[in-house]
Amino acid sequence: MTDMVARLQRFSEARRLYRFAGLGVLGALAALGQAPWNLWPVTFLALSVVYGLYTHAPDWRRAATIGFWAGAGYFALSLSWIVEPFFVDAVRHGWLAPFAILGVSFGFAIFWALSFGVARALGGSALAWIGAFTAFEALRGWLMTGFPWAQVGHVLIYTPWLYWASWSGALGLILLVLVGASALWYVFAGRRLIGGSAVLVLACLFGSGAALTPPPTISDQMADAPIVRLIQPNAPQHEKWDPDKMQGFYDRQVAFTAEPGENGRPDMVIWPETALPVLLNHADETLAAIAIAAQGSEVVLGLRRLEGDRIFNSLIFMDGAGKLAGLYDKHHLVPFGEFMPLGGLLAKFGIKGLAAETGAGFSSGPGAQVLEMGSIGKALPLICYEGVFARNILSAPERPNVLLMITNDAWFGKVSGPYQHLAQARLRSVEQGLPMVRAANTGVSAVIDGAGHILAEIPLGEAGWIDAPLPPALAATPYSRLGDLPFVALALLLCAMGTATHARRSNSF
Repeated sequence: MTDMVARLQRFSEARRLYRFAGLGVLGALAALGQAPWNLWPVTFLALSVVYGLYTHAPDWRRAATIGFWAGAGYFALSLSWIVEPFFVDAVRHGWLAPFAILGVSFGFAIFWALSFGVARALGGSALAWIGAFTAFEALRGWLMTGFPWAQVGHVLIYTPWLYWASWSGALGLILLVLVGASALWYVFAGRRLIGGSAVLVLACLFGSGAALTPPPTISDQMADAPIVRLIQPNAPQHEKWDPDKMQGFYDRQVAFTAEPGENGRPDMVIWPETALPVLLNHADETLAAIAIAAQGSEVVLGLRRLEGDRIFNSLIFMDGAGKLAGLYDKHHLVPFGEFMPLGGLLAKFGIKGLAAETGAGFSSGPGAQVLEMGSIGKALPLICYEGVFARNILSAPERPNVLLMITNDAWFGKVSGPYQHLAQARLRSVEQGLPMVRAANTGVSAVIDGAGHILAEIPLGEAGWIDAPLPPALAATPYSRLGDLPFVALALLLCAMGTATHARRSNSF
């Protein structure tokens, strides 16, 4: 009898492992809608099966378990690039890579587990699931400085549904995906009226999004527009600060800056994040050489600077005379990359951020700023990670003419990270109706118009430069005026409606 009980326990444990693995596979399939794969129909199908399993969960604990393991698979694939920074200095940090991918996969899966568990506790309806999922994804973008990367709504960035982000922001796209996934499940389960109606609404939004999205801005519409030149040195991160190679990367950027261009000199030349091998405090001669190469063009570039014992990740603007005319310090820093919580204490044990100079890491700037930048007018600078957060743009003191991003996507590898970062740049442009110019060390550097169209780009992993006219800003969008609050409120309202619906059905029996 004891042997039989033991065998049954082992069989039960094996079934549990297979079930968890199956949920992880479904989550990974859902992640295939993210860039660079962009297989958004797979996301809808995979999440519809996950939703179906959720509807059969007997209690909130089982529902949370379903959400956790599906989320773990989703984030394991969508954030697989997270291991790349640890292999820049593999001898020192490579051993941390497995812990990093496990940490982000299981850590962010907790948000999925909470959303599934809370939704089931509120009655388990589709409304509660959609509302709770959206609310917890919003929370993921805020808690402990936030990390809204790889939201399920991002799978719609390369579809006509992207247009609706001008009204709803990223949270509205999340809601569309969840409505679509649950609707498909109802169609498969035989409840075709409710499921088919929701699918029809989504199809109408797809078609109207395609019709309402402004077409790509063409050159004839930009005859008098300023010309910007994007510089992409393509310095691999493990070589970027190599004393034997960094001078060559700098010289490459100077040479690209000096190129005459097909139609003469550009109005502005933009270098990527931390483009200079010297601190701003000691860069007078370097900046003078860049001004000579620019031949009267304005220059924007990224570099580091010291202020007392504090170090900043900064952007500067030099006017056509080579004079320093604007300075911006990055304010939204990367946790565990640019700074470490309790960094001073951890530094005593040799632990510091991957991109940090000291244990305390970089210092944060004062916040979002709009700088007057000569030929392109009012620009909102964004340095790398800051472009992941819509709130960094919403918090600007005034509406700019253009979003100006400099970034060092060499940290993100060559598979998915840089493409996902680019996709989020498109989303930021659509949310605001503003063009974005984006200079990336290893790519993808791009000019994006206010409708999210990429008008010019330098491919990933190539060194080069490109001149392009700056697209005009579109009218201020509803999202730029209202932000995320309406859709956070909608998510909570859906939770309340789902609870009320469940209570009404329970009382009817």
